[in-house]
Amino acid sequence: MTSIALVTCAALPDLDPDELLLKDGLEAEGFTVASCIWTDSSVDWSAYDLVIVRSPWDYTEFHEDFIAWAKRVAAVTSLLNPADVIEWNTDKRYLRDLLEAGVPVVPTVFLEPGGVTEWEPPAGFAEYVVKPAVSAGSRDTMRYIAAEPMDAPRAHAQRLLDDNRVVMIQPYLDAVDTVGETAVIYMGGEFSHSIRKGPMLAPNAEGERVEGLYVVETIDPRVPTEAEHEAARQVLAAIPGGSDRVLYARVDLIPGPNGEPLLLELELTEPSLFFAKHESAASNMVAAIKARL
Repeated sequence: MTSIALVTCAALPDLDPDELLLKDGLEAEGFTVASCIWTDSSVDWSAYDLVIVRSPWDYTEFHEDFIAWAKRVAAVTSLLNPADVIEWNTDKRYLRDLLEAGVPVVPTVFLEPGGVTEWEPPAGFAEYVVKPAVSAGSRDTMRYIAAEPMDAPRAHAQRLLDDNRVVMIQPYLDAVDTVGETAVIYMGGEFSHSIRKGPMLAPNAEGERVEGLYVVETIDPRVPTEAEHEAARQVLAAIPGGSDRVLYARVDLIPGPNGEPLLLELELTEPSLFFAKHESAASNMVAAIKARL
């Protein structure tokens, strides 16, 4: 009988509630499924036919350890998504690669530890966001107003740099508060479903967190526009090594100043896939997993 490990973190030992729909769907197909904490040294990863990264949302605190863990697991069994994809995708400097590949990306400035630390808000935008390049669930992320003094945002960025973390500065696009983000979700290379994510960040304030892991989100089903579908396909085509290597992908888009879809993030490591928001989402994932075995 095929055995599958769904990878989680110590704060969610029995998986995020949404992931239980996937676990139930796999077990209904006859798979043996276990939730496994990635930091648990007692887990024998080689005992599983397939290890699927799902909710290890504390990895940003131990990024190097997480990458080393992924490589160790990939050496003894099948890991999805692959270890090299995880390494690339968990540092948001991947946005540079996608921009060079012609993907329309939200304008982003990166500040490197030990480099030039003087910076100004993005020109032409009323608000902007400061966050680390290695982050998940909007942790250490703040929204600032461009017309206000820069003492707080500069101190925020400097704290991250002093902690040897790369900093990202992006405009806060108005459409976040109106249209919202569109997450276009693929499983097995095929479009599965999509959701709308409402605004999470208030100016100069951190959002409410669930288990200290991620900011509370407002999620609703959404039908992507053809322009969003096309943008998502363009993003997938730019994944190093080819999109056929990934089991799942979530492409987060936001309308730019002229209404064109811009990539905010490409989630290939541990994204919420919102199985509860679409009746066939979990079964789509199960079908994609079965196709890999």
